[in-house]
Order: sequence, then structure tokens, then C-alpha cells
Amino acid sequence: MKLSRNDTCWCGSGKKYKNCHLNFDEKILSYGLRGAIVPPRQIIKNEAQIQGIKESAKINTAVLDLVAENIKAGMSTEDINTLVHDFTVLQGAIPAPLNYGGFPKSVCTSINEEVCHGIPSKDIILKDGDIINVDVSTIYNGYFSDASRMFMIGNVHPEVKKLVKVAKECLDLGLQAAKPWGFLGDVSEACQTHAEKNGYSVVREFGGHGVGIQFHEDPFVAHVGKKGTDMLLVPGMIFTIEPMINMGKKDIYVDSDNDWTAITEDGSPSAQWEYTVLITEDGAEILTY
Repeated sequence: MKLSRNDTCWCGSGKKYKNCHLNFDEKILSYGLRGAIVPPRQIIKNEAQIQGIKESAKINTAVLDLVAENIKAGMSTEDINTLVHDFTVLQGAIPAPLNYGGFPKSVCTSINEEVCHGIPSKDIILKDGDIINVDVSTIYNGYFSDASRMFMIGNVHPEVKKLVKVAKECLDLGLQAAKPWGFLGDVSEACQTHAEKNGYSVVREFGGHGVGIQFHEDPFVAHVGKKGTDMLLVPGMIFTIEPMINMGKKDIYVDSDNDWTAITEDGSPSAQWEYTVLITEDGAEILTY
């Protein structure tokens, strides 16, 4: 819908368009005319939505902090699921993974060669030397947030420790590259370059995603790519950065027994960290980590 200067702005601020998003829209249009992929309005969050997502994100971070305080060798991944589920519900929130597309649990727990979407089980016991990604997603008052952390259990092999460390560095370099009026490809290249410089590979099949109003929104955030390509980044966009870094080759497969858990084809360890970030006027703000 085309707005005139004195119409109420599309963002819901209640201000006149000329005093709100007119210049913003004209700037986006100028990039589009130069051939850039520009974000549609529906993925640009307004102030009320941003505040709602931030409240969800606070709970999401608190859940991961609770996991960090309690995770140890000898506990089952079902114990982690119970911890996450019970705490989330106590906050008046909902674990987003539960029943999402048929996923049976409230959190994803991916160990060693599992890349993502590991399903908690009372039969999977954490052992000394394991690494595990715990991926937490929360719905609060209808708003979604999403983050994951790696945890090292006991005495982890130095080479595997390095993988976990480099995966976190990939995430942080991707975050640094996420700037308003830059491009998603800037984030992708930063992650890919650092991973490959260290002799690792980057998973292609999964990536980050828009989040906030729904669990998964546009854009898809690849962690391989070229600077200056892909979607234009503008203030108000919220998405996850979550590079999945393999010690061996990039190839993965999905476990046919559960149709969820992604595993490295060569059996090598994989590590992943995830932030939800908001593009601001001067950079990117971490909402949950």
C-alpha cells in the first residue's frame, strides 16, 4: 500500500509517515533500484514488537543460564529437557520447540557428532569428554526468542575444545559484521572465512532465521557466502546467527530413526552457538545468548 506523507505510518507508531519511516523507505527503495535484495516490511519489527521480543529473550537467556549452572556428567538429556520445560512454564512462557512440526521435546540437545535437533532422552547420559549444544527457544506473550550454547563436559580433548572455541569466534565475527545498511552476505563471509582458516567446514543445510513474531521467519541466514550479497540489513530486523561448524567435512545426514537429528556424515564433532540479534541504527544488539 502506497502511503502519502501525512498518512499514519505503516509501523504502528501513530506518527505521520513523513515524520517516521518515509526517509527509511526511500533509502531501502534506492538500494532496491540498484539491484539489492531488500527486506519486506513484514519482517521489520516496530517498537512494541521489539519490546515484546526482548521480554521473551530475557526468559530465554535465563533458561540457558540455569542449564549452565546444572549441566554435568551423569545427567541425562531428558534431565535437561525437564529443567528447561519446568523453568520456562514457571515464567508463564512456552518452550517453542515442543510439538513444533512434531518435535517431541522442549529443547534440542545435540552431542558430539550431532549437528542440531538432537532429541532429549533418559537413555542419553552425558559423559566426561562430551560436548553438547543446548538450543533453547521461548514463546512469551506470543513473542519468540532463540539461542544456544555449547557446554564441555569434564575433560574434553584439546582439539575438540578448539572447535568449540572457534565456533564461538565465528558467531562473534558474524555479529560484528551485522551492520545496518550492510548485507547478510557480510555475516556469512565472516563466519565462513574464520571457520575455514582454522581447517573446519560450515554446514550449509541449516542456518539462522528471522524470529520474533513466528519461530522461523525470513530471512534465511547462511553462514557461507560473499560480502555485499544477500539481503540488505536495516534497523528493526531481528534474526538468529548460528553457525554450525564441523571439525571434518561439511556433509551431514538426518537420522532416519527420528527424522530430526542432523549428524556429521564422517562422524566428526560439530559445534554451534546462537544469538538472536536486533539490527539497530548503529550496529547489532544481542537479545538472547
